[in-house]
Amino acid sequence: MAVQPEGTPCWADAMFGDVEAAKSFYGEVLGWTFGESASVYGNYTQAYLDGKAVAAVVPPMPGQDAQPQWCLYLASPDAAATAAKIRENGGEVVVEPMRVGDFGTLCLARDPSGVAFGVWQGGTHEGFETTGTPGAYAWAEIYTRRPEQADAFFPAVFPYAARQMDDSGVDYRLFGIGEATVLGRMRMGEEFPPEVPPYVNVYFAVENCDDTVARAVGLGAVLRFGPMTSPFGRFAALSDPQGASFSVIDATTTEGEPPTVTDV
Repeated sequence: MAVQPEGTPCWADAMFGDVEAAKSFYGEVLGWTFGESASVYGNYTQAYLDGKAVAAVVPPMPGQDAQPQWCLYLASPDAAATAAKIRENGGEVVVEPMRVGDFGTLCLARDPSGVAFGVWQGGTHEGFETTGTPGAYAWAEIYTRRPEQADAFFPAVFPYAARQMDDSGVDYRLFGIGEATVLGRMRMGEEFPPEVPPYVNVYFAVENCDDTVARAVGLGAVLRFGPMTSPFGRFAALSDPQGASFSVIDATTTEGEPPTVTDV
């Protein structure tokens, strides 16, 4: 697999207080199997589809008590240089660039509006080994109450061209690299309770959105939105039993015409 262009979503992981429960849930909902955890890397455990790496789960470090949340990593050819750009543009580097064996170098950060994300400089581990197939990563959106800050920050740190959806009824922006659209940005409205922090909403592809939602809810997930059919697919937003938000989408089931977009 070729190294992804700078700024491309390339990996996702989440920290869970009960890793075994998370493995059971996502295994049932998305069809994941799991590799062996390695204590030298904090019991980081990769998830697989048909032998291809698609995500990872990890327990908190001793003393950590953070809300479970999916973290999206954006590709970088030089994590240290990206960390410098993050600071220069008003972001916060939460975890300094750190080499993880031969696998690569990671960095954790927040944009000026408070959105947490990761940076990954691939080594032997370049990121997702498959995307878009049922159970694998499909899409992601930055959810923020201060879109003007996110809109200035991300294209300054990564080589994104931005386009605004004109007639979608929501404040939604698309970030692209060359011909590829790689990331969305959604303004959080009053439908989000004040206690919900800004975050990156990670979508996983599924064969049937309604069946997946029913299975997830039956296993203790909470349905937050949908299922709804859009020009991009039928999707729904959920929180897993430990509170981590994620979405699922069946991109083969669509309805309506895509909104027009304008370069900004």
